[in-house]
Parts: sequence; structure tokens; C-alpha cells
Amino acid sequence: MRASRFTEEQIIGILKKSDAGMKTADLCREQGISEATFYKWKAKYGGLEVSEARRLKRLEEENAKLKRIVADLTVDNVVLKDLLGKNS
Repeated sequence: MRASRFTEEQIIGILKKSDAGMKTADLCREQGISEATFYKWKAKYGGLEVSEARRLKRLEEENAKLKRIVADLTVDNVVLKDLLGKNS
């Protein structure tokens, strides 16, 4: 997945401009983003403060790490079961 050229702080700043009354089309043109991107950001970061966005990012990273650990352990478990099955 491609990394965003905007940080969470910048995204929240852009969304706050929209909340302040700036038109979506003008805001998107000014920032060089599509309206689809704007609405995707709004769904993910709408109503968040910068500290909450940082916390969300840390939780998402931790979740990804835990998913990798579970996947590795699952593979190990399957391999061990296969070895035990062949020895019987």
C-alpha cells in the first residue's frame, strides 16, 4: 500500500478547514486531492484530534504486528501437526 504524502496532522487540518465552512471542491483543488480521498479521510479521521489520530495509528501498527505473530504461530502449528502425523 502506498504511503500518503500527508501526515495525520495535515489530514486533520484539511478536515478542520472543511468544518470551518470551506467548500469541499475548493479544498480538494487547493490541496491537490480527489473528492474521493477527502471523503475517505473524513470517514477515517472525521472528528478526531491530532493526539487521537496518533493513538489510532499506534493501535493499527500494533494490530498488524499481532496479526503477523498469529500467522507465524499458525504456520508453525500446522508444520508440527504434519510432522507428528507422518511419524505415527
